Amino acid sequence: MPHSIPRIMVLADQIGLRMRQLSRVLDQLPADQALNLIAYTLHPDDSLLGNFTQLVETGARIARDQAERGELPPEVCLALGRAANELHSIGVDLDEHKDTLGRAGAPAGTAEARPASPAPLVARRHR
Repeated sequence: MPHSIPRIMVLADQIGLRMRQLSRVLDQLPADQALNLIAYTLHPDDSLLGNFTQLVETGARIARDQAERGELPPEVCLALGRAANELHSIGVDLDEHKDTLGRAGAPAGTAEARPASPAPLVARRHR
């Protein structure tokens, strides 16, 4: 069954609107709830980040097919492929911290909660 382009665009607009609403709500949540929401939405598999990554991967595959037919410049295909790879890498990087985010978002006084200890913010990146 063919999809109506206007209906699909409305769906994309609705998803974008919901994400903006979620961002505004996140900004107003208490820190423990905000950390739980971040851990939930950024989980690399079945989450907002995972689903967005899958969307970009699908777009990259479609762009590759179109580039192979000469209907798109190869640069478009390569750019989408790089974006999909970067999103996947970001998900992998965040995956190693999901448990920490979950513990940090646990209510105070639970076995999961851990007292915060100040730490200097130093950019440490490893792959």
